[in-house]
Amino acid sequence: MEEIQLIALFLFVLFLLLGTGVWVGLALLGVAFFGIEMFTARPAGDTMITTIWSSSSSWTLTALPLFIWMGEILFRTRLSEDMFRGLSPWMARLPGGLVHTNIVACTIFAAVSGSSAATLTTVGKMAIPELRKRKYPESLVIGTLAGAATLGLMIPPSLTLIVYGVTINESITKLFMAGILPGLFLAFLFMAYVALYSKFSSNFAPLEEPKMTFSEKVKNSRFLIPLLILIAVVIGSMYLGIATATEAAAFGVVGSLLLAATQRSLNWETFSQSLMGATRTSAMIALILAGASFLSLSMGFTGLPRGLADLIGSLELSRFELLMVLLVFYIILGCFLDGISSVVLTMAVVEPMIRQAGIDLIWFGIFIVVVVEMAQITPPIGFNLFVLQGMTHHEMNFIAKAAIPMFLIMVVMVFVLIFVPDLATFLPDNMRQGPGGG
Repeated sequence: MEEIQLIALFLFVLFLLLGTGVWVGLALLGVAFFGIEMFTARPAGDTMITTIWSSSSSWTLTALPLFIWMGEILFRTRLSEDMFRGLSPWMARLPGGLVHTNIVACTIFAAVSGSSAATLTTVGKMAIPELRKRKYPESLVIGTLAGAATLGLMIPPSLTLIVYGVTINESITKLFMAGILPGLFLAFLFMAYVALYSKFSSNFAPLEEPKMTFSEKVKNSRFLIPLLILIAVVIGSMYLGIATATEAAAFGVVGSLLLAATQRSLNWETFSQSLMGATRTSAMIALILAGASFLSLSMGFTGLPRGLADLIGSLELSRFELLMVLLVFYIILGCFLDGISSVVLTMAVVEPMIRQAGIDLIWFGIFIVVVVEMAQITPPIGFNLFVLQGMTHHEMNFIAKAAIPMFLIMVVMVFVLIFVPDLATFLPDNMRQGPGGG
């Protein structure tokens, strides 16, 4: 019972700070400082300084700002127009028509940007007006966009996977590889839903697309080819062991700058905007990571994580039961915190439980990302819902209802992962080891 009381006390202080409008990173630092002062004899200030420095000076963490910058550069190019123009001729003949461009475009952009919000904004600003013009059902357009944009959290380079890897000291490259097949499979499930909707829904009656010859389709897609080459270089260099995640991120930044320059969308203004955008996002995540690192240490001094793991162990939950408990826990937590905060806040407590249960940490990283993806589209603060509300001016109820089928598909995806773990572990188990490790 002592562990439960300690958790309640930590959570009370955390939500008190968050409720008063304190930034998440500072709130985590405040809770950790409180824990050190109250429950240990160690000097809180010295401990905090040492922990923040050691967590911030990790070489692995350098991949984070580089991948963020790569996404920021491409976000400011003509990419959204090129993607819709390039994909629509190939999607038009599929059951469900051009709604598939939402999913495929989100999957492609997810492979150059680890951000769900950037993926949603880039694809949505072009796709929503075009699909409305062609009379596609509004709820289907918005729902698929809300769900598919979350693929930015799973398909490499995923910011959430970088943060998870740094927090538990696992290979970022292996985590990236683990996210590829589940990400593609989830995109396939979304597309299957669209196909079924188009067959069985009475309100699916879009305008007919004009037929195109194969050469016309290829001509329309010519702007997408450099982007696909960039994705292949970034992901392929990691899989073949040629580059670490950080080196692949550097290739990605150079490639995205070249791509933006050839499109003539790179000028001093867009360059400085992308740099400042990446700096702001990186600084926010670094502050959250520093706070989480200090909180993990503070909780470790109190013996809380180990005590809680022992308590869970004494309940003799099966592996499946433990995962179901964590599934519900993260869905509830995700209603109130963003994905990265949810991961770093809980890892100190959850990691010992996972290790004790013998669950593969690489596989669990993908499990947790799918659950965090669900949180992006669950009220009251599902981030993707707010971005979509700003873009479409619909009521929040309408957007949340449109996203429900995508939420249920992600629940199915969790069970697929549990019963077919090789989906996440096959690529990392078979990749080549590169110089310098992950």
